Amino acid sequence: MMPPDAAPPQPPARSGCFVTFEGIDGAGKSSHIEPLAQALRAHGRSVTLTREPGGTPLAEQLRALLLAQPMDALTEALLLFAARREHLLTVIEPALAQGQVLLCDRFTDATFAYQGHGRSFDLQILQTLEQWVQARPATHANWAELAGPSAGASTPGLRQPDLTLWFDLPPATAAARLAGVRAPDKFEAEPQAFFERVAAGYAARCAQNPQRFERIDASLPLELVWQQVRAACQRRGLLGPAA
Repeated sequence: MMPPDAAPPQPPARSGCFVTFEGIDGAGKSSHIEPLAQALRAHGRSVTLTREPGGTPLAEQLRALLLAQPMDALTEALLLFAARREHLLTVIEPALAQGQVLLCDRFTDATFAYQGHGRSFDLQILQTLEQWVQARPATHANWAELAGPSAGASTPGLRQPDLTLWFDLPPATAAARLAGVRAPDKFEAEPQAFFERVAAGYAARCAQNPQRFERIDASLPLELVWQQVRAACQRRGLLGPAA
């Protein structure tokens, strides 16, 4: 029997979960972030929604530059990772430490897909930036552990998503969806060949990290896409069966 002055046992705290939404422009990934947040909240989870580039006042300023200004591929990558570092330290890590589910519209997979494959930029440089920027707070002093050439989702000490929902859509279909919707930003205005390379980049990231990727067939009607999103989250233990 528990002593009368003893505190009652507390249930274990829920651990945070980092979920990213990825896909080429026009894949429809952003349409499912808020519905997933609502479903998670209905299951008692605390949820934070954010995006990249962006998510903080400084990162949003960098986003405005990235989407509008022409620049060298290395400059583009450096700005993306600078915004990501700010985002990690001020939004992502605190939310996860509080046990929240963090839903993020794009993360580092997008950088490898867009800059690495779309721009044909050096993947080794992107891996180095990934190691520097995504070091978890407890490992900042252990840079030697992060210096290996094969860093990636499984590298100890790097913050990576727990689950990545990849909205896979043929670039021609994505272009048709975007046509006439709004004035395109710098990336949306790229030719279809660029998005073919980006799509190949996402496929490569998925093949390298199958344990965290869930492929969503984004060519299907909206409701069927949502069913795939929900099923993926159920498989990962984030959601229970649909009511």
